[in-house]
Amino acid sequence: MAAASSSDSDSGRAESNEASSKWLDAHYDPVANIHTFSACLVLADLHGDGEHKLVVGDLGPGGQQPRLKVLKGPRVLTESPLPALPAAAATFLMEQHEPQAPALALASGPCVYVYKNLRPYFKFSLPQLPPNPLEQDVWHQAKEMSLPSVPVFLEASGQFDVEFRLAAACRNGNIYILRRDSKHPKYCIELSAQPVGLVRVHKVLVVGSTEDSLHGFTHKGKKLWTVQMPAAILTMNLLEQRSRGLQAVMAGLANGEVRIYRDKALLNVIRAPDAVTSLCFGRYGREENTLIMTTRGGGLIIKILKRTAVFVEGGGEVGPPPAQATKLNVPRKTRLYVDQTLREREAATAMHRAFQTDLYLLRLRTARAYVQALESSLSPMSVTAREPLKLHAVVQGLGPTFKLTLHLQNPSTARPALGLLICFLYDEALYALPRAFFKVPLLVPGLSYPLETFVESLGNKGVSDIIKVLVLREGQSAPLLSAHINMPVSEGLAAA
Repeated sequence: MAAASSSDSDSGRAESNEASSKWLDAHYDPVANIHTFSACLVLADLHGDGEHKLVVGDLGPGGQQPRLKVLKGPRVLTESPLPALPAAAATFLMEQHEPQAPALALASGPCVYVYKNLRPYFKFSLPQLPPNPLEQDVWHQAKEMSLPSVPVFLEASGQFDVEFRLAAACRNGNIYILRRDSKHPKYCIELSAQPVGLVRVHKVLVVGSTEDSLHGFTHKGKKLWTVQMPAAILTMNLLEQRSRGLQAVMAGLANGEVRIYRDKALLNVIRAPDAVTSLCFGRYGREENTLIMTTRGGGLIIKILKRTAVFVEGGGEVGPPPAQATKLNVPRKTRLYVDQTLREREAATAMHRAFQTDLYLLRLRTARAYVQALESSLSPMSVTAREPLKLHAVVQGLGPTFKLTLHLQNPSTARPALGLLICFLYDEALYALPRAFFKVPLLVPGLSYPLETFVESLGNKGVSDIIKVLVLREGQSAPLLSAHINMPVSEGLAAA
């Protein structure tokens, strides 16, 4: 029975986590035998039919038998051997006519292979083949962009013919930023450790380092923020949710977590059964927001972002708000501030006594005004426990005849109100009422009773006055409650 109870609690906890998660578990295959990294994962519509497929440059178990795999859903659609280990994969358009089926470029060994309709189309060997004469200027310009060290991560932005920036993370632990017309790096970012990933999020370069931390830099090399990770960073990639205009960075850690950050704010944490070695986010099949993950043991994980999911800063874990680390722009002390501080220090006792005196006078005047309102029944709500009443008045019309509706309510729980009277006090030279004094029927507890009458405006000068409404008890001179109604100007008389 104890084992059954434990199993029930575990299943209930799993269902709760699934309900609160932003992701749907679409597929998990721990023995998919896929060994790759993020640069060799591509989501593309290879046949132009609207069905996006997953292209994987598979290293093979132990770096042996590399293969090019294309997956449709959870199954492998095609598989072909590669002559060398893959280094990166990308898709591009070779033709502009419809349907636009992209070609696949795969870097493997010293060659770049171009596939069209999943068949070999071109092969570029670098650098043995001489460049095309039409591309001499391009290659010459590329040769002029020399770097002090071998690049391991590249991040490009902009257009080649107009303006572009190229960020290169090199093996010497530095990041060099080049522009279109620069022969040498324009800016240099010196890291305290080797980079393990480079992602551009809007205008911020996010760099992961071997010190288990993420750093944010501008394109000019200014450091914006640093976030410490709980484990080593194995892979990084960009998460772009176009429907909500969201761009964030994903980081796969050695402890099996995938953390999603927007700047330094943690948005979400995904816990995988094994350490994640590659990440890819985009459209897969016909789902717009799909996350593809491969694990260290060769497993394949596919998750779909819920359509109702909204990433909120701080949604991943409990911690201090991001504003806590923001430095306040405190202004410099002026001469006036210093003089005022000295005056307050010298006359602190007198200033405190004056403040206390004014505070006591304010409290006294407030208490007197409250008592006066209670004694004269100026409040629209009765304060006596025996006669709890509420009064609300509404004026309708443009004039010269107005409709005045009084909403009288008995908020008592069990005691009805009997023997009540309504009295109107007004200037008889300005207004005329058919009934200035009448009895109120029995008020059942909890109901609001509308009492209607008409007010005739007699003045022809476009002026208005106040009409006082008194609720009285038979045999008592003091009213139970009262209300002052500000009558509007009669527009009928004003127009005449």
